[in-house]
Amino acid sequence: MTAPTVKIRDAHNQFIDFLKGKKHSSATILAYGKDIEQLASFLEEMDKHHVHDVSGPDLQAFLAKMSEKGYTPKSLSRKLNSTRTFYRFLKVQEIITDDPSLLVAHPRYELAPPRILKPTEYRALRDAARHDARMFAIIELLLQTGIRIGELAELRMEDIRGQELHIKPYEKHEERNVPLNKPAKEALDAYLATRPQVTDTHVFITKSGKPFLVRNIRTAIERYFRIAEIENAKVNDLRHTFVAHHLKHGVSLVLLSKILGHKRISTTERYLEFVKERAKDTTTLSDL
Repeated sequence: MTAPTVKIRDAHNQFIDFLKGKKHSSATILAYGKDIEQLASFLEEMDKHHVHDVSGPDLQAFLAKMSEKGYTPKSLSRKLNSTRTFYRFLKVQEIITDDPSLLVAHPRYELAPPRILKPTEYRALRDAARHDARMFAIIELLLQTGIRIGELAELRMEDIRGQELHIKPYEKHEERNVPLNKPAKEALDAYLATRPQVTDTHVFITKSGKPFLVRNIRTAIERYFRIAEIENAKVNDLRHTFVAHHLKHGVSLVLLSKILGHKRISTTERYLEFVKERAKDTTTLSDL
């Protein structure tokens, strides 16, 4: 008995529901969804509407088309990863028996080194935001604690525990406690003194008392990058800078990995090649 033919669009919807059920991050679901949407649209142009109609050369042609549209080899590799994840799902669900995505090779590319802010740059960023208590606290927390922007947006008032922040499980990241050094604590306290008294318990809120969303936090920080005239910088570069700074000052890889919430210490170790000099091991975090 042969498996019933399934439309690519239907399989796409099932795939998204599967990712949501597995509690993948919203960013991952969005990225996978967009990649498979592009694939489905391309295949429809080729008059291929069912998953069993698709071959390896079809998928190769899809990547070639994306390359013509200006996507980089790194982006193409990500799209192939999304496609392979999609086809693994189809195979587990017994919708297909053969996986055509395995016939397509990843394009070669070199990973760009992380952007690490220079002392003059992160000082300029601070100066640019100094008259905005909320944004100054946000920038200082990201820079001094290394937490992710999504974790910062999810902080609640009860997560501020003296000289520590309690980071709750966020998407697939485990909970942990992160120390607050003096600059971070002072910036946070200064903001809290001006924070509107509302029922919402999110630490960072808008003037109307609603949660300050990740996309709006990102946009605001990028604005201050421009004001400070810091080029080619992104929000995650504050986290890169935190890692590099503490590795340079000899902080234990194990301790730093724990604070960052890295699942594997190898993720932290990869920064070592970007740190020219490293002090003797210490367990003390230093201020930036």
